[in-house]
Amino acid sequence: MRGEPSCPKCGGRVRAPGLFADSWQCDVHGTVHPMQPVIPPSVEALDVVVHRTQVPVWMPWPLPVGWLFTGVACAGDDRSGGRATAVACTGPGPLGGVGELILVAEELGVGLGARYAGIDGPDPGPYMSVEKPPQAKVLAAGRPTPLWHVSGAPEDRAVFAGEALGLWLWAVVWPEQSGLLMYDELVLTDLRDAGAEVELVPCGALSPRLLKP
Repeated sequence: MRGEPSCPKCGGRVRAPGLFADSWQCDVHGTVHPMQPVIPPSVEALDVVVHRTQVPVWMPWPLPVGWLFTGVACAGDDRSGGRATAVACTGPGPLGGVGELILVAEELGVGLGARYAGIDGPDPGPYMSVEKPPQAKVLAAGRPTPLWHVSGAPEDRAVFAGEALGLWLWAVVWPEQSGLLMYDELVLTDLRDAGAEVELVPCGALSPRLLKP
């Protein structure tokens, strides 16, 4: 299952630092924080990302009834630490069927959230009407956090974004009607602060959305 690091913005191949560049390089996007290969969901996989990252690892906690943790991804290398994280959860949709949610925390310009959102990135700002009231709110690390609808995404998903702990927070939901989930004021926990509770996270099969949004 282990693969090569890839570009967080397009999924393309990246070149490791070498003689001519001291950073990871994508032929299309230049200097990037490499996305590490996605590994099957497990408490151990979560633990690896939690201890490596410099940004939050957001998860609805407690998870909605019937929902499971279905994968985690991280952008960054061993030298700089994780600069973006993506956590996938899957469960019953509000209107029936299966719903999927990917929560992304990232520094400015990384571009991982925009890739899952299906928009030209790297950041959501140009696609958000922040002069209007937010369309959704979550409680992130105990703080009320407004999220705005992100326009321009493919019709198969609903995308929301805002700022939490000084970083971008994206919520990407499939199918689009499962975006109703975001109106229930989800409580998000940064798993870096969860301690031993991480071991209680119920795991499902790897979400294919993490691999190919």
